[in-house]
Amino acid sequence: MSKPTVEIIVLFQNLGEERAYYARSPAPPLSGTLLAGLTPDSVDVRLRHEMVRPIDYETDADIIALSFMDFCAPHAYEVARRFRKRGKIVVAGGKYASTFPQAVMPHVDVTVAGEADRCWPRVVDDLVAGRHRRFYQAPALASLEDIPTPRYDLVESCYAVPVVLEATRGCPFKCTYCQLNIRPAPYRVRPIEDVIRDLTATARLPYHKRKLAMLLDNNLGGDMGYAKELLQEIARLKLWALGVQFAFSCLNDPEFVDLLAAANCRMAFLGLESLNEPSLLAVQKRQNKVSDYERKIMALKERGILTFAGMMLALEEDTPEYYATLPGRLEEVDPSAIFLSISIPIPGTPFHREMDGQGRIFDANLAHYEGDHLVFAPGHVTAAEVFATRKHLMRSFYSWPNVARRWGRLMRAYWRGGPGWAKPFGSLLISYVLFQLSHFQRYHARRRVFPSTVPVVPQRKEPRRRAPAVVGRPTGWTEVREAQVCDPSNANSVVRS
Repeated sequence: MSKPTVEIIVLFQNLGEERAYYARSPAPPLSGTLLAGLTPDSVDVRLRHEMVRPIDYETDADIIALSFMDFCAPHAYEVARRFRKRGKIVVAGGKYASTFPQAVMPHVDVTVAGEADRCWPRVVDDLVAGRHRRFYQAPALASLEDIPTPRYDLVESCYAVPVVLEATRGCPFKCTYCQLNIRPAPYRVRPIEDVIRDLTATARLPYHKRKLAMLLDNNLGGDMGYAKELLQEIARLKLWALGVQFAFSCLNDPEFVDLLAAANCRMAFLGLESLNEPSLLAVQKRQNKVSDYERKIMALKERGILTFAGMMLALEEDTPEYYATLPGRLEEVDPSAIFLSISIPIPGTPFHREMDGQGRIFDANLAHYEGDHLVFAPGHVTAAEVFATRKHLMRSFYSWPNVARRWGRLMRAYWRGGPGWAKPFGSLLISYVLFQLSHFQRYHARRRVFPSTVPVVPQRKEPRRRAPAVVGRPTGWTEVREAQVCDPSNANSVVRS
């Protein structure tokens, strides 16, 4: 008899499939490849990223596993409905299902909350045996040892960098907008030998794709001693290019920066968020110092590392005057690429509680919580100013002449220290990474389905009192009273609140 088939679908659309947008991201998210790696051999597994190709509702898969974030939740419910109508068993997981499982449960057959590492194999075994529960709660803060290698071989060929993995989970900082601070957890690290195993388990990939990798940690430098030891081991692998993400404050450690270069890091994603110090303080991002941005980004460029900077608009202390100076200030700081979004009061975060408690959220449609819509009344700028600034910045920053000028400045900084035997090849790799990022962001700026009109922002209301137990929760939220716990040591364990 043939095995049952599980098809993992990482959702991406938020405005419905009739308005689908397919991104040109250089790398996939980690969730799908990791879940595929966790799937036991009792089933066949497939992987589909809706970021790059549409859903096939005529699939012969028996079980559909949907992974999605909050802004995809309305779309996920419709996808689940269509699959269940065809007789498929639909499982839901991911960040939103983990935070608000009771909102998801009515729409699917099985909801999985929490980290899948110690839970997903049990869920699959129960599904195959026909004894599955409606809800599974993963054990909290489980060990990160012996997590299987992601299934890079299942990633669509259009992704330039299929080797995506994580070395750590969590972040020690408390930025109020961050989803990690819905339910804060301690910072954890994986065994270094497991990370190296994942970086080298690439035999099924074309040779050039084996030499490129991305660590999709929230903050690689949350434990600096661990990060340095890991980078030393990665340097021995002789990768062509490594992408990493870490807090800007990590750049205060010169040894860390040198080890990034030794590991052939070519791209660092940094959450700069704002060039306006009061706006950073308003979201508790005290670890960033705007006065250090230009100097430390230059230190990265001199080592052949381009900066991909996260930037936000509509932060609490943004002003029209700041927006007027932002293009020129970005030119001075000179990140090689930016990821620009409108700030999002993600349900459950301290930022959402603040905005909701002040009556400033006017749009509760989760499909609009992706960073392209404005869903709350900003403090000191109008909606029109936010949208005009975003449009101007994205279109001007990613014009090909401006991309070429930034490339020239990056190359000059890299070669400033004098020629080296590896610098010609390094220059080619950095140029390739910059082109990939610029192509992706340029495409996003021109093709993404943005709101066609500026939203009408209602007059700000006086702050109102709300019960802490329900702040930030979707309509219809109730506590989960009983859930199956994925505890391999106790097959009958049940958690009750």
